[in-house]
Amino acid sequence: MAAAVLLVDDERFARTVYSDYLRVAGYDVQVAETADAALEALRRRRFDLLITDIILPGADGLELLTDAKRLDPNIEALVITALDRVDPAVRAMKSGASDYLVKPVTPEALQVAVQKCLSARALLAENKALRSHLRLFETCQRITASLDHDRTVRLALGAIAGEVGASGAVFLERSAAGVLDLAGHTGVDAAQARTIAEAARDPAGSLPSPAPVPLPGVTEGSTALAFPVAEGNVTLGVVLALVASDPEPNQVRSAEFVCSHLALALRTLGHLKQVEHLAYLDDLTHLYNTRFLDVVLEREMQSGRPFTVLFLDLDRFKAVNDQYGHLIGSKLLVEVGRVLKGSVRDEDVVARYGGDEYVAVLLGIDSGGALKVAERIRRSIEDHVFLSREGARLRVTASIGLASCPEHTSKKAEVLDLADRAMYRGKRSTRNVVYIASRDLPPVPTR
Repeated sequence: MAAAVLLVDDERFARTVYSDYLRVAGYDVQVAETADAALEALRRRRFDLLITDIILPGADGLELLTDAKRLDPNIEALVITALDRVDPAVRAMKSGASDYLVKPVTPEALQVAVQKCLSARALLAENKALRSHLRLFETCQRITASLDHDRTVRLALGAIAGEVGASGAVFLERSAAGVLDLAGHTGVDAAQARTIAEAARDPAGSLPSPAPVPLPGVTEGSTALAFPVAEGNVTLGVVLALVASDPEPNQVRSAEFVCSHLALALRTLGHLKQVEHLAYLDDLTHLYNTRFLDVVLEREMQSGRPFTVLFLDLDRFKAVNDQYGHLIGSKLLVEVGRVLKGSVRDEDVVARYGGDEYVAVLLGIDSGGALKVAERIRRSIEDHVFLSREGARLRVTASIGLASCPEHTSKKAEVLDLADRAMYRGKRSTRNVVYIASRDLPPVPTR
């Protein structure tokens, strides 16, 4: 498709010469004599390039350029004038012009300047598209890496709504009985989400048609655009995106790309849910156990992403058991687990390592960021009054060691060992402290 050029000049001869040459060169050219006529043309259609004289009847060409950029920030601009001075050139560039030509302009000079402007526009558009693709890819990575069902759905719905310009989105997930149940929503409240789900279902309760579904009385002026969430021939559910107008084909493809990753994540979560209660959960705290910790460390090592391991041990926990008994001690361990889980993000992994020891894996965080998290955990435990309902009102502290991958090591066994050594250094010093790993720390005595 030929590039669209808007040529603005109050001189009829200049308009004729420049427009004829540009049309011969293959451009789609529209001309305007005044700034007002040019703005009207800009409001009616999209142009790739604006070529304007600086001096126009009734308006400054640079004011026109400012108004054009306000209407379309991506439009390129080329300024042509008879003023052979530096100041107008500087003003033109500050107003958003890509180039500046002084009359008389030869056809060759005009061609070079136009090609330069349009090449810059193409490069900017390509760069913007690449950034958009990268952002979408990173979002899909977070979707597939999440081990929390609700967070996975929230991430996916937010991404899909953003890609197609939807005001909201609803996810209907197929249950084991084959029924489409409301499993998440964004941009609408729970009551609206239920109403949208019912309006979109057909009487048989099957998946909505891919065609837009009118939603009278639910969302004014919006329709529900259905995006199936499927893995192979198995349909896991459908996303209903609330759109006011039909999205572009590339927006639809992006939304479908997110849906494919949501399907993969849901399938993974389904497999995990089947076995986690038997294999991956600690019986006492219901945190993850060392089996799952090993899986997570292996996964993160393979991914190449940075992560940090926090190794936490309660200070003088034996005294609690001796004074209050093992039942109170066990309840304390459960409550410490809840405090620890509430101090990290949903995507981070918290496990009970054994006894009064816990491990947290902070995903995508180096030692600098992890130090702040560890200090927040230490203070949270120190400030918390444990077992208030039981009347014990206990205060405990914890020593925490941290080691980061790949900063301290790139080996799965070593990152845990280095964090353990750092924790032990805290136990041997003041307790209630956070230490960062170092290879010169002594090994931890056999437990």
